[in-house]
Amino acid sequence: MAIPQSFIQELLSRVDVVDIVGRYVQLKKGGANFMGLCPFHSEKSPSFTVSPSKQFFHCFGCGKNGNAIGFLMEHAGMGFVEAVQELANQCGLQVPQDDISPAERQRQAQQKQKAETLSDLLEKAGDSYRRQLKAAPKAIEYLKKRGVSGEVSKRFGLGYAPPGWHGLASVFAEYDNPQLEECGLIIVGEEDSRRYDRFRDRLMFPIRNVKGECIGFGGRVFGDEKPKYLNSPETPVFHKGRELYGLYEARQALRDMGYALVTEGYMDVVALAQLGFANAVATLGTACTPDHVQKLFRFTDAVVFSFDGDGAGRRAARKALDAALPLATDTRSIKFLFLPSEHDPDSFIREFGPEAFSRYVGDATPLSRFLIEAASEGCDLGQTEGRAHMASNARPLWSLLPDGALKRQLLSEIAALAQLDTRDLSDIWAQEAARTAPIARRAPAAPDNQPPEWDAPPQSWDSAPEWEMSGSPAAHVQQDGGNWRGRREFGNRQRKPWGKKGEDWTPPPLGPRPTPVSREDQAARMLMCHMEFMEEMTHEDFDALASCNSNHAPLFRWLEAQFTESGPRSWAVLRGQMQGAACEALASKLMNGAHATPEGEVEELRRELRGTLNLILVEHLKREEGKALKEIATDPTAARRYIEFQERRKKLSVIMSASS
Repeated sequence: MAIPQSFIQELLSRVDVVDIVGRYVQLKKGGANFMGLCPFHSEKSPSFTVSPSKQFFHCFGCGKNGNAIGFLMEHAGMGFVEAVQELANQCGLQVPQDDISPAERQRQAQQKQKAETLSDLLEKAGDSYRRQLKAAPKAIEYLKKRGVSGEVSKRFGLGYAPPGWHGLASVFAEYDNPQLEECGLIIVGEEDSRRYDRFRDRLMFPIRNVKGECIGFGGRVFGDEKPKYLNSPETPVFHKGRELYGLYEARQALRDMGYALVTEGYMDVVALAQLGFANAVATLGTACTPDHVQKLFRFTDAVVFSFDGDGAGRRAARKALDAALPLATDTRSIKFLFLPSEHDPDSFIREFGPEAFSRYVGDATPLSRFLIEAASEGCDLGQTEGRAHMASNARPLWSLLPDGALKRQLLSEIAALAQLDTRDLSDIWAQEAARTAPIARRAPAAPDNQPPEWDAPPQSWDSAPEWEMSGSPAAHVQQDGGNWRGRREFGNRQRKPWGKKGEDWTPPPLGPRPTPVSREDQAARMLMCHMEFMEEMTHEDFDALASCNSNHAPLFRWLEAQFTESGPRSWAVLRGQMQGAACEALASKLMNGAHATPEGEVEELRRELRGTLNLILVEHLKREEGKALKEIATDPTAARRYIEFQERRKKLSVIMSASS
């Protein structure tokens, strides 16, 4: 059986050779690599090394070397297909069963050639942006203000995209080349098919893969315009969920400093490198994924996630926790660093110095403690109900951990907080897992299990009991020629209760009662029809929308991510991008229902949206007040937060009253 080379590469990108070899060889960290006694020949001092960055093993004694597949073939005596199947099973992948056809082989070759071509186009654009930076005083002044030297700027390949709509036309002779659009450099208008540069008047950050190839760009504005960052779209060579900004530049620093520092933005990475923390990387406008974490663990066994201390930072940390848990083995360190709300890493280091920041990193919250904090959120551990709620919240998080000492110790710690025995907690969790597992569709009830007749509605009004047809008045409906006519019966006498004398009253048809339009519905419709309104929204607005009811919050978060990535877009484009997303059903329902398209002048709609957002924000602040009030007994900062939320809500109420 011939296995496509593309599948082999995908498989090797998902496994870690250190994990595979470590199941058979006792490895110890030695610098950037791991070392152990060679399993292929007898030796007393270790000469066998495994490189997590190169995903390669090598023995300096016997010369054996290879990747994860080669190790299984050499050590376990497996054939090539068997070794591939073994690794694929561990990753949950299905090995292709058919021999590769000439057409498929040609397709793969074309795909590889396309990737190389797109990367070449991006490299050429990057060279142009770097040349433009030398003649851009505004961009140079911005970098100087942020303390970025020319050396660091050169190291990261920073550049400048000029403000013109067709700046790249002077770089590419064939500006209408479809591949310029495919690699994300050019945008083609939906209505008039006009082509223009995606990045204009922005500081440019080239995004490189671990091999150093340019696969995309991030562009930052110099002021407060929105969106602040604009990223390349998903392309055949660029996948945000797999790549990390600055990883290529940070490779050596990760080995030297012993840990990776994951930040929230491109500029954080560059500024930290300038200040002595060249081990910083950043996600690319998306939440941290398991692929991100796994890629980092190829270079280091310690990761520190650095986030702002506000609500958005906490939510980002929570997503990073979910991504990191399945990879949190006993030999790895995962921490979460929360800086004061008024600081990012750059400003903190400039005010307090590198040593203070290093101490902050050392005191960062370990994964185990953050897991318990996440499970305890909103739970009063001083109450029996609160402890039970915490234990229930902890189960799905704890279940993601790989088996080991960390997982078992955490079970004991959670049980102690819940004031339960470890065995009791395990039994409760097992019952909860069984209760919430998918249930097979049940067979229809047998005829002898039919409900009693008095449980079933009457087949027709004519079958009503006799006592209703005699002395007691009852309303009945009869069908006559497709029209329903009301009549009352008293004994055998009929009387028409409505209408003029001699006329029958025909009531209007009653359809389903329309669902009231909620504030969230109204805000979502306006933002999907006029995405440009997001440019005037504050972080407080986005936080309020992202934490509203469970139905609408995913839609608002998706819209914010799309806006941050590509700026304002029409509903027609959003609808296409939304296919397969969790929020697709709600968005389609809102945009196809009554009042789907808000009517009125743009300024009027803008004011209407502002009023709706203020109402949502007031409710959000009330919820935050309630949370802070519950935490006053256990959290010293809760009282201050409660007062801040209350004052903010009161100010907002005054503004709303003045504008009404």
